[in-house]
Amino acid sequence: MAAAKVTAPRITPVRLDELRDDAPDFQRGERYDGIRFNRASADGEELSGADFIECEFNGVSFNEAQLRGATFRDCIFSEPFAPVFPAARTSWQDVEISNPRWGSAELYEGTWRSVRIDGGKLDYVNLRGSKLMDVQISDCIINELDLGGVTGTRVALKNCTIGSLDVTGAKLKDVDLRSCEFRGINGLAGLSGVVIDDYQLSLLAPLLAGHLGIRVL
Repeated sequence: MAAAKVTAPRITPVRLDELRDDAPDFQRGERYDGIRFNRASADGEELSGADFIECEFNGVSFNEAQLRGATFRDCIFSEPFAPVFPAARTSWQDVEISNPRWGSAELYEGTWRSVRIDGGKLDYVNLRGSKLMDVQISDCIINELDLGGVTGTRVALKNCTIGSLDVTGAKLKDVDLRSCEFRGINGLAGLSGVVIDDYQLSLLAPLLAGHLGIRVL
């Protein structure tokens, strides 16, 4: 029998040309198109419902910026910083993020499509109830990743170290967790549709046995 194949995320490369460097002030509900933000601060700003289209963010701080319902499309982030990142119900499409430093990232009930995160350290990432399609996270340290109730298709975590993973009630397909390390997983029934390797299976065996009521003597 041929080995089952895993469909990898389909990530669209982001290319930005002729960006403006005269970044305007951040304002709620505004549309920002073709702008480069260099070492800017959006700390504490009210940006709910704002649209960021074809923008580049270099070392921008978003600490406690209110981003509920904001949209990011065709954007590149380099070293974004936010000890508190309130960004619920945001939309991310064709976005590249490198070396983020996020503390508590409230990203629940969002929509992610063709998103890539490379490197960085994230303390708590709350994606509960989000829709993820074609998402890749690589070489990242995540203390707590909450995917409860997530609908995920073609999602890959590569060489990530994850403290606690919660997949309670998740609906997953082609979600590749091979090469990742975990300390604990909650909601084992939500692992249906996930791909792991033999070593990971050996680590999960006691948890799976307990979940199924199997006694190992």
